[in-house]
Amino acid sequence: MDTTSSTQSLTFYDFLDRMRNPASLDLVRSIKSFIVSFSFSTANPENDGKRLQDFLLTMETSIRDHPLWDGASEEEIDSAIEGLEKYVMTKLFARTFASSHEDANTDQEISEKICLLQHFLRPEHLDIPEVFHNEASWLLAEKELQKINAFKAPREKLLCILNCCRVINNLLLNASMSENRVPGADDFLPVLIYVTIKASSHWNTLAFANPPQLHSNLKFIQLFRRQEKLISEAAYYFTNLVSAKTFIVDLDAKSLSIDGTEFEENMKTAKLAITGARIGPLPALHETPALVNPLTRMRNKATQNEPSPMLDEIVDLASQSDPGPSQGMEGNETNISGGLRYPFMEAEAGELTVGDVEKLLSLYKDVVKKYTSLSRAVRHLAISKLEPSIPHQKGTNVKQEKPEEQLEKDHR
Repeated sequence: MDTTSSTQSLTFYDFLDRMRNPASLDLVRSIKSFIVSFSFSTANPENDGKRLQDFLLTMETSIRDHPLWDGASEEEIDSAIEGLEKYVMTKLFARTFASSHEDANTDQEISEKICLLQHFLRPEHLDIPEVFHNEASWLLAEKELQKINAFKAPREKLLCILNCCRVINNLLLNASMSENRVPGADDFLPVLIYVTIKASSHWNTLAFANPPQLHSNLKFIQLFRRQEKLISEAAYYFTNLVSAKTFIVDLDAKSLSIDGTEFEENMKTAKLAITGARIGPLPALHETPALVNPLTRMRNKATQNEPSPMLDEIVDLASQSDPGPSQGMEGNETNISGGLRYPFMEAEAGELTVGDVEKLLSLYKDVVKKYTSLSRAVRHLAISKLEPSIPHQKGTNVKQEKPEEQLEKDHR
């Protein structure tokens, strides 16, 4: 299993290069057809995982028999399937990652519990021997685990876990040399639990605390990573992190070397600290908007050249629209939302079925609604720009003109 990011990139871009070859048209059609079909199916994590695994096996057979891979080595075939897995799962990430409310709720519960434990948990609570205390190595392991949400492919997420665990394993091996003993699972798991809980503990808000969506990341890897790759070292480290997650979920005072009363008090104190951080300090008296003179606020607004709310609305509408013409297999792999909302952008006429008509009609109506809203917003913005920047104020003789009158003046 390749471990360097450069090797991963070469693997993936070699796959894309071959897919650009006209001879790969049959493979490209199969891949696009699978993505379109998968996108419109009802989410069912277990069935989705089996469906992806079956597709990869089918495509492996097709690639082995394909002229583009004639005489290819086993390593080249494996690289092609790795590239295929990354491409497909990047396209389907929004559809497959944390796809159920149950997964989202579990992520939230684990994240909140970890956030509480970060406030008081110490290595001695997990019976970690002092010889294994190494803040520098722990921090390095935490940073590797934090990277897991930066990737969308199962292989790369798994690699983040492997790198984290390898740092811990190296720490244990080096520390054990002085005692002439070999570290075991009883040494490894407590350190991994501690690192998982302490990851990103320097953040003081829940949104940035601990490895986000730990449950969903583990489930995503388990379902969508090629099963033949979840073996040996990868399987061992992955299973250990699953065990660490289970330990955290079930953790109570009896799980730690701590007095029950002290544990409860620490949890209560942590909850109060988090609640206070979320509420935040009250604004200073001079910053309270209600105490600002309305006329002063109006003048400030006129001189600060603030962006128009209507312009922001237009930008929001534009950002939700499709990014543009299809770029094919070599297009932007990270543009997931558009591909899932408009999967027919990459489809060809010969791939469409009678059952697709209803879906296409729905997508057409969606596009028309967005176009209508955008046109209305642009028209409203154009009219609003013609209105005087400072409205008529009491005590002045300035007459506020209508937009039509202002237009007449401009044309004279």
